[in-house]
Amino acid sequence: MSINRRQALTRIIGISTAAAGATLMGTSAFAATNADGQYQLALGEKLKYVPLDPMATAKLAYQTGGGCMHQVFHSVVTMLAQSNSADADKFKSIPTALAGYGFAGVTGQGTLCGNLNAIGMLVNILDDINGQNNAVIANTFRYYENTTLPLTSPEFIAGIGSTAEKTALVGSSSKAMSVLCHSSISNWSRASGLPFSKKAERCYRLSASMTYHLVELLNRAYQGENIGALPGSKPSLEAQDCQVCHGSSGTLGSAASVKTDMECTTCHTGHFN
Repeated sequence: MSINRRQALTRIIGISTAAAGATLMGTSAFAATNADGQYQLALGEKLKYVPLDPMATAKLAYQTGGGCMHQVFHSVVTMLAQSNSADADKFKSIPTALAGYGFAGVTGQGTLCGNLNAIGMLVNILDDINGQNNAVIANTFRYYENTTLPLTSPEFIAGIGSTAEKTALVGSSSKAMSVLCHSSISNWSRASGLPFSKKAERCYRLSASMTYHLVELLNRAYQGENIGALPGSKPSLEAQDCQVCHGSSGTLGSAASVKTDMECTTCHTGHFN
């Protein structure tokens, strides 16, 4: 009896799986391809990063619609798909539209900002940044919390293709003091005297600003710089004080165990006020 290649592979997978007593999972046996031999990103797989132009990527983020998460994710993936990365074709296969859910803190829920949601999803799959994926994510989260954003220099505004006239729509730049969209928008609204419904230009520029910072960091990580050693990659001094008692592996007395590096006192008033 003759069998074709696909039937042979199916039998081999079935025999191996049965021997292991496991459930048949095609992506586990032959990672990164589906039943038709088409590439699919596998869990835990990393794709090779190459340095990008921060301003050109930020400009693409600014000009891309679909909400903040989609803007950041789509712009970097698209630039890598057009780059000389050995995995450029694999980047092309990533459906960036999947990131559309992250706008306004996940479909308007005001939770994790879509810019940061995108950064986590993206950086997690990158290779050739010297294993500094977690450090890059940490640095961008702290940057988002503690930097006055969006960026406002004339060079940046021109670089992303915006205009001085549109600057009037931004209101005032502000510090989020949290990774939450809710806090970011509330602080911007307080500083600008504008409601949520007027946030469009501000958020377009915020996504461009975060994309610019992200690509700069990735380029530095690619070159071998220790991103984790940068002061901006560590929790604030206030958050570190909270971690002394509220640790992830141990606590002081009856204090609750906590695992977070985000700003604490934005929401928690502490014990002494």
